[in-house]
Amino acid sequence: MKRLIVTADDFGAAVAVNEAVERAHREGLLTAASLMVTGDAVADAVARARAMPSLGVGLHVVLVEGHPALPPAKIPDLVDGSGLFRTDMVRTAMAIFARPTARAQLRAEVEAQFARFAATGLPLDHVNAHKHFHLHPTIASTILEVGRRYGMKAIRAPIETKAVLNEIEPGSGGIDIAKPWALLIRRRMRAAGMLAPDQVFGLAWSGGLTTARLRGLIANLPDGLTEIYAHPATGPYPGSAPGYAYAEELTALTDDLAKDRVLRDGVALGRFVDFV
Repeated sequence: MKRLIVTADDFGAAVAVNEAVERAHREGLLTAASLMVTGDAVADAVARARAMPSLGVGLHVVLVEGHPALPPAKIPDLVDGSGLFRTDMVRTAMAIFARPTARAQLRAEVEAQFARFAATGLPLDHVNAHKHFHLHPTIASTILEVGRRYGMKAIRAPIETKAVLNEIEPGSGGIDIAKPWALLIRRRMRAAGMLAPDQVFGLAWSGGLTTARLRGLIANLPDGLTEIYAHPATGPYPGSAPGYAYAEELTALTDDLAKDRVLRDGVALGRFVDFV
């Protein structure tokens, strides 16, 4: 049976993102959104989410390129001189591996972000991390340990099926150096009782999930549980990624032909919680 979750990341980053999430859910295929609890427009995102109970809202844990939940003075190993998380993921990853103080700060920050999500009163549909930083084994373990206490039941393991990408656009499915880590995380999370999709699409085409690509993914959807994630917005916003086709991704998520194909093929469309 083909089952599908369609997720928007960076919910709460800006009103432009929140507007797109609402449109894509009300008018299109979007079933879930991952909330940045320290985003500039998080209050607006939460208000919209409360008005859309059919949208599965999860926690988008941010540990790089963003604002922390804790005061910077409490997590000096994770932030730069401006008080923001570092943009250098390698440096942060090495600090977490090497320094017990960094691991303690990591745990405190993850705890703070889960607590902020809980304070919204929204049901926790799923968990993932900005830039897939939860592929770091220590971060994954910390999210699992803390998340279980907050009702976490599902998590993203970004394992992309390259054969499907090549079927749609020959040459798109290159080597994924993170795949071994993603496979390990999926095994660990499933062993701990978490739901993790069989395959995830959105890595190779991050910021470029066009209408043609989304139609192709749905037409070639593998059996099992698939997550397709995107970054829709009504347009660029402060801090947005250069080159991302935000508005095009919103157009794709509201495409009538893509919606019709899901119905015609009998694909079970839902949130993470619907498949737990």
